[in-house]
Amino acid sequence: MKPRYFAAGAAALVCAGLAFFTVSAQATLKPGDSAPDFTTQASLGGKTYTYSLASELKKGPVVLYFYPAAFTKGCTIEAHDFAEAVDQYKQYGATVIGVSHDNIGTLTKFSVSECRSKFPVAADEDSKIIKSYDASMPMHESMANRVSYVIAPDGKIIYEYTSLSPDKHVENTLRAVKEWAAQHPQQ
Repeated sequence: MKPRYFAAGAAALVCAGLAFFTVSAQATLKPGDSAPDFTTQASLGGKTYTYSLASELKKGPVVLYFYPAAFTKGCTIEAHDFAEAVDQYKQYGATVIGVSHDNIGTLTKFSVSECRSKFPVAADEDSKIIKSYDASMPMHESMANRVSYVIAPDGKIIYEYTSLSPDKHVENTLRAVKEWAAQHPQQ
């Protein structure tokens, strides 16, 4: 009888863990929510500067994507994908910025090598931005989950996508930007 109780207990723990992960993974901000404003250190093409979301939104929509750590396999793939698509985003008046828990020194290198000097990456060493966007990695709150947002110039989130796989983030956010641009041709 003891092994049976152990198996049932283990199954309950696994289910509870999966339920926690599912709830945590779905705790992101949703379309219609106001995007928290932020200012932080960023790097573009190896040059560090102060990035302001409010200033970027005056130019058009912002694609804000969070990623776990610079120079890891999935984050490198995602950075390459965004770099290749930057010109397409620009066609619709949108800009791109990546945010991670990495320090600005690491991101200065990442901005050149993996982002190919095409878009900025911002440092969030204290995880304030990550937490304000409910983009924390389940079970590791200081690290970002892989979450992408599209923010309209009025500061409202118009699209959110969460997946640890880097595969669909560019495709999905680009589609959201195109849809927004079609509805706002004068902006």
